[in-house]
Amino acid sequence: MQRVLTEFGMGTSLRRGDYTEAARRAVMDALWHNSINVAELFGFPKEAMRITVEIGVRQPDAVRVDDLIAVFPYGQVQVVVTEGGLDIPRPEGDGNPTIIANAAISVAFDMERTNA
Repeated sequence: MQRVLTEFGMGTSLRRGDYTEAARRAVMDALWHNSINVAELFGFPKEAMRITVEIGVRQPDAVRVDDLIAVFPYGQVQVVVTEGGLDIPRPEGDGNPTIIANAAISVAFDMERTNA
């Protein structure tokens, strides 16, 4: 497996306290930084992309992984959610915190090395 691309993003849930939505926005932010057309560059079908998504939020168990996988129209997607990100309390001290999620997306292909 050869990694050919890594991209980063950040997403928030300002008032709803939704860890999945903050994570989804982080994924979208990372994707929108780049037009990921590396499959064509290497002559592979888009379905051959091995996509690893790493998400950092304060409450990893609150993220619905299937919702994040659904963001990707193709490729073989694996999502790993770990503790990270930030929860920022509301100034008035009540209600849901502002949630910040971080995402790292890596794209890899199964490539044969040649000695050319």
